[in-house]
Amino acid sequence: MTTQVNPSANSSAAFSAASGTTVDRAEIEKFSKLSQEWWDPTGKMAPLHRINPLRLQFIRDAACRKFDRNARSLNCLADLRLLDIGCGAGLLCEPFTRLGAQVIGVDPSASNIAAAKLHAEKAHLSIDYRCTTVEEMDVRERFDIILAMEVVEHVADVGLFLDRCAAILKPGGMMAASTLNRNWKSFALGIVAAEYVLRWLPRGTHQWDKFVTPDELARHFERNGLGITEQSGVVYNPLADKWSLSSDMDVNYMVVAEAVG
Repeated sequence: MTTQVNPSANSSAAFSAASGTTVDRAEIEKFSKLSQEWWDPTGKMAPLHRINPLRLQFIRDAACRKFDRNARSLNCLADLRLLDIGCGAGLLCEPFTRLGAQVIGVDPSASNIAAAKLHAEKAHLSIDYRCTTVEEMDVRERFDIILAMEVVEHVADVGLFLDRCAAILKPGGMMAASTLNRNWKSFALGIVAAEYVLRWLPRGTHQWDKFVTPDELARHFERNGLGITEQSGVVYNPLADKWSLSSDMDVNYMVVAEAVG
């Protein structure tokens, strides 16, 4: 059994509630410094490139089940409006555009958006990239699919962030999120091993107290009328040097949430 530690660690920060923002400026600056590294599969973003096919498969398959599409079709997400929040330089935006979705990628880092636009232009892909946050988006906009992949552990207020996401999700839409669980195992593997021993990630990439447990995430969704319909852990096998989907959600995990009732 995994021991959950400090269950109140993700309570809303006072300044966030007062300002109505989920933006953590320190986190933006951290990832802005990596903007030129995003598309280098052997650089500092190498772990993200390794996991990316699993993220794409998980979301694509869930969306095809949700919207009754054929996952084997090269255009399986045609006519669906997809918002990727915290899109970085577009590692998910580009493949989902190739699957036919109308993709909007948002990120508060201007350098990340610049890198995303440049790469999409070189690939001849039409993607609506915006340097903004979910709070600043027009509340009249609606999306069939909203992604928050490796984002919630970097925002200042998880509850407020998911409130804003739910507000722009179309009725009948779905939201996918990925993050890290908060327990001693995730501290050992997600921070000590990944950042200090194996050096997969730059030191300081994550703050353990900002990790989010599946129960906490579910409660935030439920408050917005959403229920988790699919979930999976993402685990690394050092012997095979391979990432795979798993029932083990102790460290990295992904969920899909849809309207309940």
